[in-house]
Amino acid sequence: MKNTTALRTWLDEMNLSHPLVIAGPCSAETEEQVLKIAHELKDSDVNYYRAGIWKPRTRPGMFEGVGEIGLRWLKKVKEETGMKTCTEVANAAHVKLAVDNDVDLLWIGARSTVSPFIMQEIADALQGTDKIVLVKNPVNPDLALWLGGIERLYTAGIKNLGAIHRGFSTYEKSKYRNIPEWQLAIEFQHKFPDLPLICDPSHITGNRNMIFDVSQTALDLNFDGLMIETHIDPDNAWSDAAQQVTPTRLKQIMEDLKIRKETETDTKFKDSLENLRAQINVIDDQLIDMLGKRMKVADQIGQLKKEKNVAVLQSKRWNEILGNMVLEGEQRGLSEEFILRMFKAIHQESINHQEKIING
Repeated sequence: MKNTTALRTWLDEMNLSHPLVIAGPCSAETEEQVLKIAHELKDSDVNYYRAGIWKPRTRPGMFEGVGEIGLRWLKKVKEETGMKTCTEVANAAHVKLAVDNDVDLLWIGARSTVSPFIMQEIADALQGTDKIVLVKNPVNPDLALWLGGIERLYTAGIKNLGAIHRGFSTYEKSKYRNIPEWQLAIEFQHKFPDLPLICDPSHITGNRNMIFDVSQTALDLNFDGLMIETHIDPDNAWSDAAQQVTPTRLKQIMEDLKIRKETETDTKFKDSLENLRAQINVIDDQLIDMLGKRMKVADQIGQLKKEKNVAVLQSKRWNEILGNMVLEGEQRGLSEEFILRMFKAIHQESINHQEKIING
């Protein structure tokens, strides 16, 4: 995408004193539920009221949304509270219904973003619209696929664009429902700094108790806003009960979040520093995670050596590793001294793991 400076215009024109906030239930369940939540949120920092009308589910037989009737409820939200509304669209038919019912903002979900065919159909249906359209990252950590979907919309003449980071699926055990892979969001910001980026901590965490921490991390990384699922009775929600917060809790989260503003030289410096430190924290967490995975592989090697009565130290292999890593480090601006210290420490930890297994 070229000349993307106009993409931030819709957000700048809102002239907000705080990050953009999108909130509301995961699913529109009943008219009463939708309106009750909306009235609880109308005097808060919420800028757009969200509700899932069509719910793409992993397996059939689960609640998949109330359908078109829910759009009428969103109309009532706008009439009674004055709040702008938004919902997810997964195909061209959804787009037409949402636009016809005057939904203000549309977002495209992770399961749709993963398919270039679906994205093109949605782009064709939205061609030339002045609606705000946000694109969630695909379920898998594929930055090119995410950007490709956005580019299809941009090519279709849709200028009020933005992205939503909702984390990525993984087969590995994690405290997150969808691992954030913050480094991908950081790279996204570097490639398209003029494209508004919203964080969806609800889908990243899958746990309402983690919403605040992930939201704060997102703001520390200069995200432009948050999408937080909010329900009047989260425990009895028809979908994604564990990750929804009450309107009261949402208001408290927004009050407690530390919003960093650039108002003068000192503040700008501090904001930049906090942003860089947040990136380092994310990378450090990844380093620890990767080292943990490395040691699990070392444990498996130790078990194999135990079964075949093979010595722990394999000098030839170790020398090869050191030589390769020194060369790799030099290409990345890392000194030989640092590489040797780091990998000797890693190697010693691997030896300790293997000896523990071999010696029972």
